[in-house]
Amino acid sequence: MKTYLFVNPSSGSHTEQRLQFVLERLRSRSVIPEIFQVRTPIEISGYCDVINKEGEPHLVIVAGGDGTFNAVVNGLDTGTATLAVLPFGTSNVLAAELGITSIGDAVERIIAGKTLSLSVGVLELEERSLRFVLMAGIGLDGAVVRDVWPLGKKFLRQGAYALSALKRAVVWDSRVFEVRTPEGDITCHTAIICNSSRYGGNFILSPGSNPFTQGLSAVCITGNTRSTYLSSVQDLLRGKTESSRNLTRIHSSNFEIRGEHPIQIDGDFVGYGPARISVCVDFAKIIV
Repeated sequence: MKTYLFVNPSSGSHTEQRLQFVLERLRSRSVIPEIFQVRTPIEISGYCDVINKEGEPHLVIVAGGDGTFNAVVNGLDTGTATLAVLPFGTSNVLAAELGITSIGDAVERIIAGKTLSLSVGVLELEERSLRFVLMAGIGLDGAVVRDVWPLGKKFLRQGAYALSALKRAVVWDSRVFEVRTPEGDITCHTAIICNSSRYGGNFILSPGSNPFTQGLSAVCITGNTRSTYLSSVQDLLRGKTESSRNLTRIHSSNFEIRGEHPIQIDGDFVGYGPARISVCVDFAKIIV
């Protein structure tokens, strides 16, 4: 199986020493990847076009953060790749979801080669369709990601999101929107459509969700006050989201977002509603 390695030098925890460790370990086990240095989704898309034209099974390793992995997922054809993640990013939520504890652990998993089938979410905006691996956040969550200072992600890591959240708390937007599903409708101030259990790192937001199943879970905050969010954050930090009175959950494979609120997927801002969200089952294999 031909191997490709996407490396994003701009990722939050990337260093040349870590990269060389990965390459030496892989090469010692006869895994010789073709390396693509990438910084933007456009660059990633171009290299994915090259891979797609190969017309043969391939292993695609992504040394970057959740945003880099998302861009690769959006560039590859369905059902053609085995994917692997190396946690070089800021939050590395996908690595945490897979139970990866370090870069060394990730390399050993690649060498072992155990895989599961990966399902991804599909976000349809008015003019484009995008895939997500972890979550889509609509409302305040999307606004916080939209307003993150790009350099802050590299130097402040999680603190960059905290600063953006503080800004949104000062410039408060109380507007709500509607989430419609075959199972029922709900009015939200924020909705996080989960394809994984974790949010923002190791915090468990949607227990039972994972990217290996066919459904999604919407975790909704219906209250539109600052105090509601303060209480919700406390529940998240304490690991009590399942019993939180501030969170309402809907399990479905199809969601319609009614409203013009900001949307982020896998930690990157992508635009504004309205939107539709569904599931692409068996998009690829992923090393676990």
